This record gives sequence, structure tokens and C-alpha cells, in this order.
Amino acid sequence: MPDNEMNGYDVIIVGAGPAGLCAAMYAGRGMLKALTIERGAPGGELLNTDLVEDYPGFETIKGWELSQKMADHARKFGAEILSDTVRVVRKTDDGAFEVETERDVTYRAPAVILTAGGTPVKLGVPGEREYAGKGVSYCAVCDGAFFKGEVLAVVGGGDAAVEEADYLTRYASKVYIVHRRDEFRASKILQQRAFANPKIEVVWNKKVSEIVGNERGVEHLALEDTVTGARSRLPVGGVFVFIGFKPNTGIVEGHFAHDAGGYMITDDRMMTSIPGLFAAGDVRAQLTRQVTTAVGDATTAAIAVEKYLAVLREKEKAAVT
Repeated sequence: MPDNEMNGYDVIIVGAGPAGLCAAMYAGRGMLKALTIERGAPGGELLNTDLVEDYPGFETIKGWELSQKMADHARKFGAEILSDTVRVVRKTDDGAFEVETERDVTYRAPAVILTAGGTPVKLGVPGEREYAGKGVSYCAVCDGAFFKGEVLAVVGGGDAAVEEADYLTRYASKVYIVHRRDEFRASKILQQRAFANPKIEVVWNKKVSEIVGNERGVEHLALEDTVTGARSRLPVGGVFVFIGFKPNTGIVEGHFAHDAGGYMITDDRMMTSIPGLFAAGDVRAQLTRQVTTAVGDATTAAIAVEKYLAVLREKEKAAVT
């Protein structure tokens, strides 16, 4: 075996966000030899979340603290968490999977659980990074309750933006939808609901050029008219960005069944159309993307891997005899 190839694993888990850490914990409980590979610190998007208030058992907990507890719990059951970046996941002719990393090491296993999550598309304007978690958010369900009574802005014009703006009105005193065009791409029923909501006001033909704030958080948005170029200010206490979300599925080599957004379609055991490749969390096509749904997916995936491997072993024994 070449020095840069590692065998002997039952399953490789790609990503150590909530889904990956839960899968690692259940794999350990199932006595599987599992390797979890994460490009950064364990926790994924939780590390970008200040407070979590919708995870059962914790009325409120810091995102980094919940991440640490999940990682410690997984390690208690023997989880091996490696810091590296996965470059490609491919299924070989012999049915096993190869997982290549940026450190030029290839890991092999008969099964893979992809929990690489997704990435919200950023505005890429000054202030966005500085105020992330301090008034800039990409998840209304996660953070909306922190903005009770505030005036908020939602940036975008698709289904997610319009639907989340309507959701945020249960907390905010007013919600502006800032859209760079003069009409939405969102479905008609969502548009009708937004237009009928007295707390929502649409700001047409404007793009955000800067997010401005102070030590307390976001203070206002600097806007530019996409038609005239005129500049203006929009006073808000928070901004929710919904201009797109990309599942991190590009590392998978070969075709797999997916929806229009590129999210992997799985069966009820979280297996994708590639036998032996399972998906959990934000890479998977589903109704909502929350920590609770991620760990639910991962629980199913890890237990399904146990059963998948048991069937493979039975087939191998039958082939020998």
C-alpha cells in the first residue's frame, strides 16, 4: 500500500458540523471504525452562530459551546476527527470509496457519509464579515427571535427572501425587503402574502453597498440605486441575507440524483443514488435546514451504514463459499 493511502476504515464522514459529529458519535456507538474529516474546527456553521435557542435541552447556548459539547461527546465514543480539506470523493471500480485530501492522502472505505453542509452566498460588501453574528444573519429561524421589536432588512428577491421576510414580522416591528430589481423571482403566492403584510415594505431597484454599524451592532445599510446610481441610507437594526445557498456537493465525482438547487436526493435511509454514499444535513434536499434536522439525518445515516456494511459482508461471505 502506498504511503499516502490509508485503508481499514468502515466509513469516512466528510464534514464535522452537527451532522458529521452526530454521525461520528453513532458510528462509534455502533463499533464502526470511522474517520471524520473537517477542514476547520469541529462545529461547522454553529461556529458562526452566537446563540442557539432552538436545540432541545438547552434553552440558550453559545454556538461554539454546543459545537464543543458535540465534539467531546463524539470523541467519548472513539471518534477520530482529522483536520484536512477533502478534495474529491469517488467510488472505485471495486465498489469502495476513495477520499482524497489537500494533503495528498487518500483514505479508503466501503461507505461515506457526506455532511459537508452548505455555504450561504455572501453579499461581499464592507461590514458583512465584521457584523456577522452581530446583526448580519443568514437564517431567520435561527436568529429572528433575537430581534424583537427591531426594524430589519432582508436582502434578496427569491422564495427564501420573501418567505423569511414574512416569518421575521412575527418578531420585528418592520421588515424591509431590499431587491436589486423591480420584481421578485419568488412564487406568486409568497409575493401575495408579503404584499399583504402591513409590516413589510419593499425597497425596489436597490443594492447594498455597505453594512454600517457600531459596537452594539448594525446601524444602517448604505444603498445604491441600480437604475440611477443614487445613494441612500436605510436605518435598520439587523440584516438577513438570502441571495442563495450552495450545498458543498462539488467534491463528489460522478453523477448523483439532485434537485434543481443541487441538493442531494436520498432515500429514507439517507442513501444517495450512489450506493454506499450517504448524505445528511444541509447537503440533502429537505424542507428545512436546522441543527435538529441535521442530527436527525445523521442518526439515520450512521445506523443505515451499519446495516449496509452488514449486507456487504454477507455478500462477501456468500461469494467466498
